[in-house]
Amino acid sequence: MADALVEEYVEHCRRHGSSWTDIGATLGVTRQAAQQRFQVPHKRYGPETMTDDLQQAMVHVKHAAVQHRNNYIGTEHLLWGLTAQDNSATRLLQAAGVSPETVHRSVGTQLILGTSQAAERIAWTPYSRKAIAIAEARSEHNESDHIDCDDLLIGLAQVGRGVAVNVLTEAGFDPAALDSTAAKTHSSRRG
Repeated sequence: MADALVEEYVEHCRRHGSSWTDIGATLGVTRQAAQQRFQVPHKRYGPETMTDDLQQAMVHVKHAAVQHRNNYIGTEHLLWGLTAQDNSATRLLQAAGVSPETVHRSVGTQLILGTSQAAERIAWTPYSRKAIAIAEARSEHNESDHIDCDDLLIGLAQVGRGVAVNVLTEAGFDPAALDSTAAKTHSSRRG
């Protein structure tokens, strides 16, 4: 539990502009040690790894970060982008008895206005990177060459932390039930 609290503290500090030097000093370690311990390795997920629907959702994700002047892409941005238009994630939410529109509005209230001038490349938070890594593993498990919106939705739910999972849980979303529903969706998509 202590490790999870420290990880959350570090992510919060990074989102709010704290340097690795400041974080290292607070934790009593060097900048490099803090970075190595808490910075999740970056893997690039290009358009060639995503379905057309997920590429469209990513346009909404980036727009949300830029519009809210955030210098990061958090789970809240990912969920907002996934629920911005009809795709496999919104259909999966509907199949699980959750309104995608309600989730979209709810996560929209969680997007905070920052002070950053968002750049062309916006860093993903560790939880967001974990969510897409789960999504990638899921799509590979389902023998797909592309990550789809429902894969990322399940990844967000399975990370277990962050704004997105809080919104999904509050909406009555059960990741375990969702996962079995998604398997049926993937089967029917391939069949």
